[in-house]
Order: sequence, then C-alpha cells, then structure tokens
Amino acid sequence: MKLPEECQNMTDIRLEIDQLNRQVIALLGQRFTYVKAAAKFKTDATSVKAPERFQSMLQQRRAWAEVEGLNPDAIEKMYTDLVNYFIEAEMKGWQSRNS
Repeated sequence: MKLPEECQNMTDIRLEIDQLNRQVIALLGQRFTYVKAAAKFKTDATSVKAPERFQSMLQQRRAWAEVEGLNPDAIEKMYTDLVNYFIEAEMKGWQSRNS
C-alpha cells in the first residue's frame, strides 16, 4: 500500500481506497462469524438483542471515532445499521436452534 502522500494521481488514490474498503469488508465478514458463534451462548431473545450492550457499544464506537477524527454521528449510524443487521441474522440463527 502507498501512503496518501505517495499517491501520484486520483487513480492511485482510488486504488488505495478500494484496497482499504476490501480490507474493511473482510474484517466485517470476520466480525459476522463471531456474531453467529455468539448465538449459541444466548439463552433468550433479549440476550440476543442485548439492548444495554448495544448502547454501550455505540458509545464506545463514538469515542473511537472522535479519536480518529471522524464524525461520531456518522459512525454511530453506520454501526447502528450494521449491528441491527447482525442482530437480525443472529436472532434467526438463535430461533432456528431453539424452536
């Protein structure tokens, strides 16, 4: 990977951004495997949704965003959408094992 200051043109910039986005998506895929594995430890629907954990997680992501110079509101929205999708998938897995 080139550092941003090593890029010579927009093509270089776009290639590096695409490479980073690919890594982010791969990491999200890895994260999802942990979400699916967590379902086996959940005892009921409330534990799958874990509303208190969800809120504390969002606050931590906001703090991390600030440290990185990112907009905490944008990061919170992104994680809210992402984690709600993961919770829905985890809930389906949990229900299929517990029905």
